[in-house]
Amino acid sequence: MSKIFLHLQKVHDLVHDLEHYSPINHSKNLLKQKDFTAPKIFTGGVNILLWNQLSESEKAKALSKSWYIYYSFRDAETGKLKRMPNIKGNVNKLKTKKERVEYLNAMCVALEFLLEKGFNPNITNNIEELLNKKQSEASKGNNTSIAIPKENIAIPTETIAIPNNTIAIPQENIAILETLTIKEAFEFALNLKKSTIRDTSYKNFELRVRKFRKSLDENKPITFITKKVINDYLNDVLVNSSARNRNNTRADLSSLFQVLEDNEIIADNLVKKINVLKSNPERNKTYTSEMQKDIYSFLEENDKLLLLFIKFVSYNFLRPIEVCELRIKDIDLVGKRIYLRTKNKAVKIKIIPEILLNDLPDLSNFAPESFLFTPTGFGQDWVTEPNNKRDYFSKRFKEVVKTHFNLNKDYGMYSFRHTFITKLYREMRKTSSQFETKSKLMLITGHSTMTALEKYLRDIDAELPEDYSNLLK
Repeated sequence: MSKIFLHLQKVHDLVHDLEHYSPINHSKNLLKQKDFTAPKIFTGGVNILLWNQLSESEKAKALSKSWYIYYSFRDAETGKLKRMPNIKGNVNKLKTKKERVEYLNAMCVALEFLLEKGFNPNITNNIEELLNKKQSEASKGNNTSIAIPKENIAIPTETIAIPNNTIAIPQENIAILETLTIKEAFEFALNLKKSTIRDTSYKNFELRVRKFRKSLDENKPITFITKKVINDYLNDVLVNSSARNRNNTRADLSSLFQVLEDNEIIADNLVKKINVLKSNPERNKTYTSEMQKDIYSFLEENDKLLLLFIKFVSYNFLRPIEVCELRIKDIDLVGKRIYLRTKNKAVKIKIIPEILLNDLPDLSNFAPESFLFTPTGFGQDWVTEPNNKRDYFSKRFKEVVKTHFNLNKDYGMYSFRHTFITKLYREMRKTSSQFETKSKLMLITGHSTMTALEKYLRDIDAELPEDYSNLLK
């Protein structure tokens, strides 16, 4: 192994030992105008962050070009930064992107460290003297010493050559040095998320991310965002709203940062290291049998459209926003099927139970693309966002039903879903075991896992014990 690489490895180790030996000196260094720019990597004219999205021919073309490190150093005569000769070493003998990135990153780390210590590419440098000078200063502060080999090392100004197959830096410790700004990184992640989640989910997701972005200087590098920065923002959300909203914000930010980690823009998803707070879930109460019958009877006389809307929630266990998105073409009266797009699956098929099928009107004369439910009736055009549609029917329910029956905020259209799932579960339990009942119920409610269904049933108190009075006598 060559002396140059041994010392570059030593430089790599010293970065962690000496970089923060003195807070005072560190603060002075931040205020001092630097004589160089951070070394960066040229990767054949492509964005290395998008490597997996390139075609094989594009990858081959990028690898056929020269890869190198470039940086600028302040000219002593003009006082301006001047581009230095590119540093290639043996990198272009390597055949894969991974090898080249690891190689050049290792060289970048060593070069930047040397520049920080006073290395000047325009003169002859004594590396031993530079390192020992800084080391002795550090030793005064922490009473520790690190042995530095005595050999003088001459580093050419044009090329730093590191022999092939000698880099032994773990990949997880190597970061791509062409750091994106917060704005660039977030827009990159948002574009990917937009193509993987539904429009409704994306709007809520993007809104939370947008609020977080407003608290940041988006021109700073993405590495500026630390765990503390994120945690401070989440604390503000908690103070100004609720633990539930704070946890939802945390979940969305974690999803965003996971995209950045997966695409090697950041090293770690820091949000995952922030705890989820315990929160009291807010859910609609179930209606009593008498309340449900009274509301049905009232709507039969006053708003049949709203009644049928509610029956889709009650009998098919759809969420109100899913009912809003139903089109005429999604209803198969002959096959007794509903085709809907849920938040968890592209297209889901559910049966139409006879109790609901009997209440459906003749849909054969409506345009297939028209919506089943609109403010003016069935099968009309309704151009607005799904959330707006849901809000419309929620307000209509409040004006027509909640005001008439003097219902508080604990009751809503979602309450009908809880009410009829509870009713169905208890009827099935009369003749089946718990496991058998839940297994059958999963097919009806659409819960994807038994765990999710069991949690839901606990939340709505579907399972209640028998009277235990005789045990207390």
